[in-house]
Formats: sequence, structure tokens, C-alpha cells
Amino acid sequence: MSNYGYVSLGLLIPFLGTSLGSVLVFFMKDKINDKVQKILLGFASGVMIAASIWSLIIPAIEMSASYEKFSFVPAAVGFLGGILFLLFLDTVIPHLHLNSDKPEGVKCGFKKTSMMVLAVTLHNIPEGMAVGVLFAGALTNSSGVTMLGALTLAIGIAIQNFPEGAIVSMPLRAEGTSKGKSFLFGVLSGAVEPIAAIITILLASLVTPILPYLLSFAAGAMIYVVVEELIPEAQEGEHSNLSTIGLAVGFVIMMVLDVALS
Repeated sequence: MSNYGYVSLGLLIPFLGTSLGSVLVFFMKDKINDKVQKILLGFASGVMIAASIWSLIIPAIEMSASYEKFSFVPAAVGFLGGILFLLFLDTVIPHLHLNSDKPEGVKCGFKKTSMMVLAVTLHNIPEGMAVGVLFAGALTNSSGVTMLGALTLAIGIAIQNFPEGAIVSMPLRAEGTSKGKSFLFGVLSGAVEPIAAIITILLASLVTPILPYLLSFAAGAMIYVVVEELIPEAQEGEHSNLSTIGLAVGFVIMMVLDVALS
């Protein structure tokens, strides 16, 4: 398979993961079980944390070896930049978190269902960026990033996108949205990932000199989502230990994928 074939596959896999998860709205009850929801949220958190470390931060530090004692600088700067970027988006984009009735972001007249979709779309942006940055680095052939490594991250993101698709579509159905529209909104929430990835790849010629910064930038954005949204939602109410177990399983699976397949 050519490099561009790997890229096309890598862009499709995460989006397919979200779409398949959204299909569950046709086969499950109107409301997802609270215990299952906690496990899925924890699992998604674990995958994103492991991906941030092994697929993004560690490679960023390794690429900065020429800085010697200061090889941590690009990773630290990029990571903080990613945090601030998502903080900005979180402040300006109107959205509504799972199990919440209080909208965040700029006040607007959007429906509750629309703001719930925007919440998920918001934290899909860094995932698309992460996949795009790795594939862009692999295409330059000078960054140390391999196509297999980028594809591994895409697979890991797809694994956590599967439950995420269900987490989006099922609450929409519970709010009275039809199954068809709930599925469509779930699919659309994941469409931002390939779009963000494509934009990054199109800028590949500019990526190489600052690739360590971009890798850790994506990591910071992903960690922001985990700490600000996924973990708090997973720890609400009873049975929070289930989300901790889910996080551990997701973390280990993504770690194994990255180490074994890269």
C-alpha cells in the first residue's frame, strides 16, 4: 500500500469507529445504562491518556534530542499551548456536557441536542489533530515518525471512538430525538476528526521544523478533554470505580498497541 493509501485508511478508521458506535442507537434502549456509560467514559479517557504519552509526548522529546538537557522544551511549550487552545475553544463555543443542564461557552439560542453534539465535536478536534500531525510527519520522511506508528494511533482513536459514538447518540435519543437523527448527529460529531487531520496534512511542508511542538500540542489538547470533561462525567454519582477500571483497561490497550505495533 502506498503512503497515501495508509493516510486515507488512517483518516477513515477513527471516523468509522464513531459511526459504528452511533449505530448502537438502533439496537439499544433509549437510555444507555449508567454503569456501562461510566465504563465507556473511563475507557475513552485511558486510551487518550496513553496515546498522548506514547504516541505524542515521548516522540516529541525524542525528536528534540539535539537540545540535550533542554529536550523537554518543545514538549512542554507545545503541551501548554494545546491546553490553552482547548481552554479557548471551551470558552467561546456553546456546548452542553453529558448529564448537565447548564450550557457552557458563549450564550446562544441553540437547542439542547445541538449543544450536546457540539460538546463532543469540541473534544474530537484534538484527536483529529493528533492523527493528522503523525501522518504529516510520516509523509515528510525526516521526522522519525512512521506510517505504522501513525496508523496505530488512528486505530487507538477508533477504539475509543466506538463507545464515544454510542455516548453521543444514546442521550440524544433519550431527549426525544429520532433514532435516525440521533445516529446522524453521532456520525457528524466525528466528522471533525478527518477534517482536522486533512488540514494538518495539507500543511505538511510547514510541519517538520516544529513537529515536536505540534505533537505535544495535540497531546495537551487531548489531556484537557480528559481532565475537563471525560473524567468528571465518569466520576459523577455512584459506581465511579467502574470508570477507573475502564480507564485502566483503555490505557493498557492503547499502550500495548503503540509499543507492539509501532
